[in-house]
Amino acid sequence: MKNFEISRRRFGQLLAGAAATSLLPVSLRALAAEKETAIAATFPGNWEDAYRNILTPIMKKEGYGLTIAPALAQDQLAKVMASPGNPPYDALLMSPGQMTIAIQNDIIQKIDPSRLKNWHLLDPSFQGEYGPTVTVEVNGIAYNPDLVPRPKGYKDLFENPAYKGLVSWTGFASNTAVMAYTEIAKIYGSGPDDMAAVFKLFKDHPEQLKSIVDSTNHQMTLFQQGEIAVFMCSTSNVARLKSLGMNCEFVHPETGSPAAPVNIHLTKGTKNADAVYAYMDAAISQAAQDQFKLPPAEMFPTNSDVALTPAISAYVTRDQLKTLVYPDWNSINKNRDAWIREFDTIVAG
Repeated sequence: MKNFEISRRRFGQLLAGAAATSLLPVSLRALAAEKETAIAATFPGNWEDAYRNILTPIMKKEGYGLTIAPALAQDQLAKVMASPGNPPYDALLMSPGQMTIAIQNDIIQKIDPSRLKNWHLLDPSFQGEYGPTVTVEVNGIAYNPDLVPRPKGYKDLFENPAYKGLVSWTGFASNTAVMAYTEIAKIYGSGPDDMAAVFKLFKDHPEQLKSIVDSTNHQMTLFQQGEIAVFMCSTSNVARLKSLGMNCEFVHPETGSPAAPVNIHLTKGTKNADAVYAYMDAAISQAAQDQFKLPPAEMFPTNSDVALTPAISAYVTRDQLKTLVYPDWNSINKNRDAWIREFDTIVAG
């Protein structure tokens, strides 16, 4: 928060000199522009490291600064909605579930694609009116082959004794978790919204559960310590663990792999729109996505000029994207708060 306040004051000073800069020689105007900084909310962990290390130098070449602020999507929403007239972030990073809420609460705005020189390199499905899709997160099950057999799907985790006490879960605030729960609800209940069936499953099989924790990052730490052997994950979580020398493999559940596009959004009320557009353009550029696709992040590239690595192709190809499971986020959003409360009471509590 302190860094944010300092940055805003600096921007205010720049605004005061804006008229004067228009009269300066080109080189001096470029120098002044270098001070415009985008404060970009980014997921903690892999995302935070990759975006800071790869995009900051690209932004600098374009004459802009970049401050990466790690925050989960739910936290991004809460903070911006609490300060709509003075948003703490200039750009947000979200999946469709949170994006829908952001639109309903009027905290993000439609973008002008003509300001993104790499826009034409995105498939039309990645050209959102509220911002570009920078990757597609593919979700499934991570497991340690040294400790447990390869699971076929979610059902194994509750019914096969081999996983007894070795599976970790998180609450409904996690997109990865809520997508898994909607799939489990299809297996044991009447459909993706039948979460009563999932809660009953947890109550009936406490012996299969090891740890209920607050985030996937926490689960990755437990996995490294050998305290758990299985958790719900994205392919990038597995890539990260492998880069750390862990024996970790990814499984596509036999019932289908949930997936979520991830988009950058322009926060309504930002005073650094130019820097945000530069940030969006950098994130979808070939220069950046050629690095994002490598370990430890291994993010699926949305820029059509970026070839998939063998490791990413082993998870999913471009043709397979349409076969993944894309949840109904309107339905999830409608029920999510109630599910969070019930999970906290029945499972986590």
